[in-house]
Amino acid sequence: MFIDRAQITVKAGGGGDGSAARFMAPFSRHPQDTGGNGGDGGDVLLLADPQLTTLLDFQFRHEFRAQRGGHGGNHNKTGARGDDTLVRVPVGTLVYDSQTSQLLRDLIRANERLLIAKGGEGGWGSANASRATPGKPGQERLLRFELKLIADVGLVGFPNAGKSSLLQQISTAKPKIASYPFTTITPVLGVVAVDKSRERAFVACDIPGLIEGAHEGRGLGIQFLRHVERTRLLIHVIDMGGLEGRDPVESYRLLNEELAAYSPVLATRPQLIAANKMDIPEAKANLARFRETVREPIYPMSCATREGVGELVEAAWQQVQKL
Repeated sequence: MFIDRAQITVKAGGGGDGSAARFMAPFSRHPQDTGGNGGDGGDVLLLADPQLTTLLDFQFRHEFRAQRGGHGGNHNKTGARGDDTLVRVPVGTLVYDSQTSQLLRDLIRANERLLIAKGGEGGWGSANASRATPGKPGQERLLRFELKLIADVGLVGFPNAGKSSLLQQISTAKPKIASYPFTTITPVLGVVAVDKSRERAFVACDIPGLIEGAHEGRGLGIQFLRHVERTRLLIHVIDMGGLEGRDPVESYRLLNEELAAYSPVLATRPQLIAANKMDIPEAKANLARFRETVREPIYPMSCATREGVGELVEAAWQQVQKL
């Protein structure tokens, strides 16, 4: 299950209490204060784990606590420091403070760590202060996570335009493919090898198909467009055969309108056009009319025959390198 939003509570460990112990040495009339300090509480840290691709784990666990510091002992013994708690999240997770909506960190680097809740300091023992003091409480925070997948190229288009078929052909990903709309209901990542040596490669992301009015919540809405916000390049997959009854020129116009309604910045992202389904007889006439209207780079292709797929992949690689 793909989950890209979550909310959790983190609580760092409180500091241990200082000890008020006293010791009376033999043949002495004056007791000595020998109480040790309390140990510091454990911290809560976030780790960007490259092995994770979803926030699913946080659907079942909503609270994370670090260990409290040990109390001070007699003979000036300091309490043990509490153990830290490490919370693993996918790379690309945005961490917000739920109460203030402040963005605390965008974890975009693999194995990046973030101290999110500081453990409380241990209290002073009577051997080190005029009197023993209790430990301080650990920091507690309510956090909100939003995941934005990290990919070089984003595939966008209307349902049944062929985005999933294209991703399956050019990468190792295995998206669901069927002849009905919205077979893709969650984003899918795939590593695209440009040649057999695999020295030239990029990551592509296929998101669920958009429809007219997606920015108003129609279909699956625009909830998954955040996953192509980080991409350098967009590939617009257009059904040039018009099999779904959509005019290719109108489809391209509506697609850009939906992108602009979500984010003006995303709408101006560099793009290539994959003119798919060129094996359909009507596609050639539609392509000629499409070229008269659209000025972006167009790559005629067919997922059914694989014609033109290699040229599209090579062009995407070259464009990613420039960007």
